Amino acid sequence: MPRLAVYALVVCLLAVAAAVVSFLEGSVLIGVVWVLLAGLSSNMTWYYVRRARAAGPDTPATN
Repeated sequence: MPRLAVYALVVCLLAVAAAVVSFLEGSVLIGVVWVLLAGLSSNMTWYYVRRARAAGPDTPATN
């Protein structure tokens, strides 16, 4: 898995955790912002994974 995809996945997981905490504490607006950030980083993860698969195993895009 490419390095940028791993970073985006970590951001996605942290954003989901932050959204859960925000909703549990009653801060709905901040929770919605965290959910939107999680969606964006999830899409970035898929983009980097697909780009690496399309590039092939011998290119620097897989690092």
